Amino acid sequence: MRHSVRGRKLGRTASHRAATLRLLATALFKNKKIKTTLAKAKELKKYAEPMITRAKTDSVHARRIIAADIQDKAVVKELFGEIAAKVGDRPGGYTRVVRLGQRKGDGAEMAVIELVDFTGIVKPKAPKKTKAENKSETPKEEKKEKKAEKES
Repeated sequence: MRHSVRGRKLGRTASHRAATLRLLATALFKNKKIKTTLAKAKELKKYAEPMITRAKTDSVHARRIIAADIQDKAVVKELFGEIAAKVGDRPGGYTRVVRLGQRKGDGAEMAVIELVDFTGIVKPKAPKKTKAENKSETPKEEKKEKKAEKES
């Protein structure tokens, strides 16, 4: 029986689980919003929110503790600068988990986890190419162009 057993194993060993949560937290702080499974999103919420709380007090000690988990220096800088400044007056609840439904391939429950104060901020995606642009970049046509250049 699982009485008083907290947390989810996520089908991973302890070290793999820790690495997964570290990478998810880094992606969340970098992109402000990520799409993952519901179980991972709920675990990430428990993992990332204490980090944000610690980042509200900008000290060398706090930076070193967070830098032990988040390897990207730019993300640590952003967490202590932009993110901590924006959530400074909020007493917790920095993230929001929104359910998206089931994934088509395996039926896993999907969710989006986002930083609450950064809801409207989404990085713009690269513009999609038209069909004509995609066709001109096919490998067969590139080979034909190269042959034509060699012959002339």
